[in-house]
Amino acid sequence: MAHVILGLLLLAPQSLYGLIKSFEAGVALFYSASSGSIKRALDTLLDKNLIEVASTEPGGRGKKVYRTTEAGRQEFHRWMTGELSGADLETAALARLFFLGLLDPADRPPVLRRIQERAAADLAQLTALKKHLDTMEVPAEFRDVAAYQRATLDYGIASGRHALTWFGNLADRGGPQTG
Repeated sequence: MAHVILGLLLLAPQSLYGLIKSFEAGVALFYSASSGSIKRALDTLLDKNLIEVASTEPGGRGKKVYRTTEAGRQEFHRWMTGELSGADLETAALARLFFLGLLDPADRPPVLRRIQERAAADLAQLTALKKHLDTMEVPAEFRDVAAYQRATLDYGIASGRHALTWFGNLADRGGPQTG
């Protein structure tokens, strides 16, 4: 979540309330977060000097507006251009895709290729699992359960194929077509 917040703050300095609204307005399509988790991530980013308080509004509540520091910009770039981590490819890939326009054009295709490579690796694992399961005999009392578990695996394979193709096509085109 910290990297998503860094990306949002690179787009524009924001308050906690603004970040919550930014999550609701777009980021929540691929990354869910509570206001408490956003606040905790902000505190961590402040402690690591990756963000700073840009201003504090006068008045009773003293709303703070945050912005990234140079160290925060560097950390964001390292995350964007680094290896995808975590078990959930979709969240990792879409978080980077959402902010890909913040990178220099030359840095974008390698990010898309890394996503494509991860999709290929995940798909290979699922395909190997399917091959293994095809060799197993399922006891009669578990066939209904196994059928739906297999349907779940089939969905994962179809989703992996789609991700592999979609990110490959996007990389081949050099990004989305604008205009």
